[in-house]
Amino acid sequence: MDGSIFQALVILFAAVTTDNILLARFLGMCPFLAVSKQIKSSLGLGAAVIFVLTCTSVLNRLVYDYLLHPDGLLGLDLRYLQYIAFIIVIAAFVQIVEMAVERISMSLYMGLGIFLPLITVNCAILGGSLFMVSRGYDLLQTAAFGFGSGLGWALAILAMAGIREKMKHRAKVIPALEGPGIALVIAGIMALAFVGFSGMIRIN
Repeated sequence: MDGSIFQALVILFAAVTTDNILLARFLGMCPFLAVSKQIKSSLGLGAAVIFVLTCTSVLNRLVYDYLLHPDGLLGLDLRYLQYIAFIIVIAAFVQIVEMAVERISMSLYMGLGIFLPLITVNCAILGGSLFMVSRGYDLLQTAAFGFGSGLGWALAILAMAGIREKMKHRAKVIPALEGPGIALVIAGIMALAFVGFSGMIRIN
């Protein structure tokens, strides 16, 4: 297997597990806690995060290389504008996706439309683009990292939703921990499990 492909697969695997952007880096916690009450809603948001994070990471890699980097097409060092540029790309992409889904499939739009606007303010999306710059990933590695990070985020929110649905019917929670309190406790326990394996594969 080609070395670059193998490295991309390692990055993808680590982004899902040992370097999970949610449970190891703690990015995207707000929608994670707010939407993880039901499996159906968590699945919709998780799928949207996978798609948007993968695509925006690649787009922002291209923007960084060809527009912001001094060796790019403009020949100017505009790297200090990367935060603004990345946020603009993310917001514009989410809007385009939302309009496209609305025109192609109204049923899909009704199912995902409520979750798509949340993607813009999910800091995990911006974090994915910033990580790929700071770690010096190439385009293939960026795509692998974006997809792996989105998949890891989706699996984490699905696991949380499953636990919370089970607890709603079968577990008794003391009044002081009901709602966000018990959600934070569960998230902390899940994060401990992921952080415990963080040294197995290093991708930074």
